[in-house]
Amino acid sequence: MTDAGRLQNQVALVTGADSGIGQAIAEAFAREGADLLIIYHSDTAGARKTLAAVERAGRHGVLRQIDVRDQRAVAELFDDHTGLRTPFILVNAAGVGAGGVPVSETTGDAWERVIRTDLYGPFYCSRHFVQARKADGGRGKIINITSVHEAIPSPNAAAYGAAKGGLLTFTRSLALEVAPDWINVNAIAPGMIKTPMTADRVSDPDKLRQAESRIPLGRAGEPWEVAGLAVYLASPAADYVTGQSFTIDGGLEMNWGQGA
Repeated sequence: MTDAGRLQNQVALVTGADSGIGQAIAEAFAREGADLLIIYHSDTAGARKTLAAVERAGRHGVLRQIDVRDQRAVAELFDDHTGLRTPFILVNAAGVGAGGVPVSETTGDAWERVIRTDLYGPFYCSRHFVQARKADGGRGKIINITSVHEAIPSPNAAAYGAAKGGLLTFTRSLALEVAPDWINVNAIAPGMIKTPMTADRVSDPDKLRQAESRIPLGRAGEPWEVAGLAVYLASPAADYVTGQSFTIDGGLEMNWGQGA
């Protein structure tokens, strides 16, 4: 890794870094010169794959297995960086989906699982990140991975939409709060990206063809494409950007409702 890396010698904490978008972001950050705190919930093999990629890029990586729904575990994470400096970048990529069940049949447990993972988790991590950055003199970058469903309703997935819509507003509120500390807070709202969360559609040719027919660019996105946007938001080039959500969906959101 040369000094040309846009994140040279920064420390980034990425949740959900064992697969999909989180994994792609962690690997891209390492290629740009960052050391990584690789946070994962249960996929140890996936997390180790991410670590191997970080090390191939010539950077230092540390694996930490935690449940972001557990605020005590998150607090302990920020108390012990396992030899790394205080993280300068936080990416809240851990998330779960829930679809196919109408509100009238959604259980409290199912609703809570999505809300606590997709909304409480980023809150817990952001809270401790901000405390740590303020104690270290301020500055820093928070990137929340939301979804096009932060704004686009989807039937039979109300919990997911509520969590992602809440995360968008949380992003904007927090950006206002921490602007005096020069901490930037932004969101990335992916559309259909080829990840484990969309595997049921991507792996079925008929479902994939149907889904891609609704996307103006005619294809699903790749995790590395989202990672490229995250690198920009984490870099000094985005120091004047805060409180924004960046949609990356091949035009899907623009196409919603066409022909009505």
